[in-house]
Amino acid sequence: MKDKKLLIPLLVVSVVLSNCKKKEEPVTNPEAKKPISQPLVSHLYTADPSAHVFNNRIYIYPSHDIDAGIPEDDAGGHFGMTDYHVFSMDSINGKVTDHGVALAIQDVPWAGRQMWAPDAAFANDRYYLYFPAKDKNDVFKIGVATSKNPEGPFVAEPNPIEGSYSIDPTAFKDEDGSYYLYFGGIWGGQLQRWNNNQYESAAQNRKPSEQAILPRVARLNHDMKSFAEPVKEVQLVDENGNLFTESQNDKRFFEAAWVHKYKGKYYFSYSTGDTHFIAYAVGDSPYGPFTYKGVILNPVEGWTNHHSIVEINSSWYLFYHDVQLSGKTHLRNIKVTELHHQDDGSISTINPYQ
Repeated sequence: MKDKKLLIPLLVVSVVLSNCKKKEEPVTNPEAKKPISQPLVSHLYTADPSAHVFNNRIYIYPSHDIDAGIPEDDAGGHFGMTDYHVFSMDSINGKVTDHGVALAIQDVPWAGRQMWAPDAAFANDRYYLYFPAKDKNDVFKIGVATSKNPEGPFVAEPNPIEGSYSIDPTAFKDEDGSYYLYFGGIWGGQLQRWNNNQYESAAQNRKPSEQAILPRVARLNHDMKSFAEPVKEVQLVDENGNLFTESQNDKRFFEAAWVHKYKGKYYFSYSTGDTHFIAYAVGDSPYGPFTYKGVILNPVEGWTNHHSIVEINSSWYLFYHDVQLSGKTHLRNIKVTELHHQDDGSISTINPYQ
């Protein structure tokens, strides 16, 4: 989800990068065209929207951006989120309801700071909120909280999910009822520090010629609070079956995994991070391998994007964010636009500005 670089259309990237170590300046590009979608929420800053349909109503589980007054740094410390709000609406163009604080960091016994992008799932007559936070040792782990209602409030488990790490959890339910939790994010998300599921505090980002770091997945137990198996790497490959290198940063995984199923195929979508695309790959198993197919969403203004894809009344929608309201990379706003699968299974690329 997070690092210090700013997104801006490629013609002005050099200008932005020259200011990366200075006090953050607005990133809105005066030459940008009209956005195709308007913010769904304007009274709070929100990002990383995970959308679901529960009880015939659309629920959105985003990050809650705040101006924490923390200087911008390489670890994303200025993304200082401390709680989650849940939003809902009865239709894609309906009024958005803010259900208030669903979970706050002071109510998570193991968490120290930075509650980043969450997701939710329904099983066992309960709603489960999956969320990343740094523990008391400043290491990202993934927690789970439960509620009888989709809007919360949620009660956190006393410890993070055993074997979990990094950020951006997303829960996928397959047709056989199995749930899988995907997660991971490099740079500020610390995925580069985990090798064979072991933490290496001194590990650095990989060199351009090295294999790109892969996202992670594990099937969940019936209790939805623990892994049923060791965490596995998700193989993300090109059309020849080759893994990407770090230099292929317009295609390699950075963060923000999401999985949906369409006509029997598994679609793994993700953010490319420092190149700012939402890309996708397709496979025949929830474990992959997933073959890269293209771009779903071109870059928005702001730092890297984060999305979800959901079917609503037989149409598909992409939820995402940009910085239209604030012009600042750490104060974002969630949006939605329609997504189209073509007859050949490909997804039409969306341009966020007209």
